[in-house]
Amino acid sequence: MKRIGLLSDTHGYLDDAVFKYFDECDEIWHAGDFGPNVAEPLAAFKPLRGVYGNIDDKDIRATFPEHLRFKCEEVDVWMTHIGGYPGHYSPQVKKEIYTKPPMLFISGHSHILKVIFDKKINCLHINPGAAGKHGWHKVRTLIRFRISEEKIHNFEAIELGNR
Repeated sequence: MKRIGLLSDTHGYLDDAVFKYFDECDEIWHAGDFGPNVAEPLAAFKPLRGVYGNIDDKDIRATFPEHLRFKCEEVDVWMTHIGGYPGHYSPQVKKEIYTKPPMLFISGHSHILKVIFDKKINCLHINPGAAGKHGWHKVRTLIRFRISEEKIHNFEAIELGNR
C-alpha cells in the first residue's frame, strides 16, 4: 500500500500545513505549476513525483517532464498539468487517453478540485485544485489517498484555507 499526497498549482507558495497533512504519506505528487522554492523542500521531505506546468521555469522543466506515466502498486498512472477532465480532455492527451487509458489520470491547471470516474474509459480522474495563493480559486486544496494493488481508495479532500 502507498499513501499519496497530491497537490498542484502552488505557484511558489508552500503552506507549512502541507508538511503536516502529508507527514504520513509515502510519496508526494505535484501536478504542475510548482513555481519557485517549492520542489526542493517537498523533495527533501518525501519522495516527489511531478510534472511541469505552464508557469514553470527552465529549472523545473529540466527536472520534471510534461507528462509522467508510471505504475504505483498495480495502478497505471498518468499525470500531466494541462489534461482536461472526462468529456473535455485537452487535445494533447485526447488521442492517447482514449486508445491507451490509464487507471488513474491526474491533472492540475484548472484550480478546481475534482474527483470524477470516467465510465467511458474506466479511468479515475483527479485534479487536486490549487494549493497556492495565485489564481481565481477561493480555497486552497490538497488531496490524500491510498493505492493498494489495483485499488485507489481512502480519499480525503483537504482545505488549507482561503486564498
